[in-house]
Amino acid sequence: MQTHQNTVDPGEIAKFEAMATEWWDPKGKFKPLHMLNPCRLDYITNQIAGEFDRDLKTAAPFAGLRILDIGCGGGLLAEPMARLGADVVGADAAERNIPVARVHADRSGLAIDYRHTTAEALATASETFDVVLNMEVVEHVADPPAYLSACHDLLRPGGLHICSTINRNPKSYAMAIVGAEQVMRWLPRGTHEWSKFITPDELFELLRGAGLDPVDRKGFVFNPLTWSWRLSSRDLSVNYVTASLRPA
Repeated sequence: MQTHQNTVDPGEIAKFEAMATEWWDPKGKFKPLHMLNPCRLDYITNQIAGEFDRDLKTAAPFAGLRILDIGCGGGLLAEPMARLGADVVGADAAERNIPVARVHADRSGLAIDYRHTTAEALATASETFDVVLNMEVVEHVADPPAYLSACHDLLRPGGLHICSTINRNPKSYAMAIVGAEQVMRWLPRGTHEWSKFITPDELFELLRGAGLDPVDRKGFVFNPLTWSWRLSSRDLSVNYVTASLRPA
């Protein structure tokens, strides 16, 4: 059994612990994620459906798939995956997030296995999944290569890894830190550190270094006129998402 080093950054976890009770408030501190969530789900569901030959028009298209949502927070992604029929494990290193997620799932009539744990602990325990969702987490860990290595080991051969993060350039600093934290105040100051942002090319190299095969990347683009997000094949300048596979 391979042991994985813990890549959790205690300072980063403390930031999200402080906001735990607001996960399901669409006007609270997680407003940006609530706004982005439909776009994230569009990408995630289509990637999973395409990779595992599932018809999203059926009642439970993800039945039989085991999905891990790392950094699950209050369950904004775990709950839709469960509604689509998947067997979902939600993991978060911020302990206060787990009761919030469990209560909301219970009220929604959803059976989701929420755990206060880390990707590394799950990998060391030899747990495996068809899909690993790794959304807006990699820019918060202490050691991205080690963390992505654990994500690789959590996937069954042929499994799908979906990872989103924020690009590192002047535009992302202006949008994600100055705009989101200082001007719009969507997030508390200090939620993100620009130096921890990762360019798409860097992330692809990190994924390959972890033994994963990158197969797709798209941008999440915010339109301030319509106050909505869309997927883009060309604009990965701020928020973006990738899909990669563990070779069969």
